[in-house]
Amino acid sequence: MGFRPLSKGQLTPRWRPLMNPSVYVTGLTMGLSLIVAIGAQNAFVLRQGLRDEHVFAVSLVCAISDAILILIGVTSFQKIAAIMPALDPIMRYGGAAFLIWYGARSLHSAFTSSAVLATANGASVSLTRTLATCLALTWLNPHVYLDTVVLLGTISTQFPGLETSFAAGAITASFVFFFSLGFGARWLRPIFARPSSWRILEGVIALTMWSIALKLVIGM
Repeated sequence: MGFRPLSKGQLTPRWRPLMNPSVYVTGLTMGLSLIVAIGAQNAFVLRQGLRDEHVFAVSLVCAISDAILILIGVTSFQKIAAIMPALDPIMRYGGAAFLIWYGARSLHSAFTSSAVLATANGASVSLTRTLATCLALTWLNPHVYLDTVVLLGTISTQFPGLETSFAAGAITASFVFFFSLGFGARWLRPIFARPSSWRILEGVIALTMWSIALKLVIGM
């Protein structure tokens, strides 16, 4: 029996790197572009950062929540798309009701005493209550599902076999953004030491919550 040399293709192992830098950067860029827009979740993180209350926990919960939703979108987009029509009205009206309530609370806070509005002397809210609000603003907001599960899930289908790299980039964007927003807010704290600045912020938050709620109700 003669010796048969192996071909070049047989000598070269067929392997694919676990992380594709180009796809990772694409996921990072897309994640940042979707998350930077002002919304209920971002406004809450900013507010906690300015008050210096449970900043790490809030930023971590928001980032982990986004990571979970991104992974669901990337790995199960086809199945999610099939059941989305049934979930749409529940998510829209439930989320709108919560945002209307939260906006009303922010508006009420804008007209309360200056002692409540001051960054250093504000009434402290427990970690449990803060995280409950944070989770509600995240998981009851259909726009979060649209950005993470639907949009990022759809885009990930453009990179067959490299979805992990895309998801890793998008998840990195969430962690970088939320922690930068939460802990970076301290640089604005001198401005918000004045009660009038807090009143303006609370008013803007209220309008933001109500505008999102209106879009949910009318189906925009």
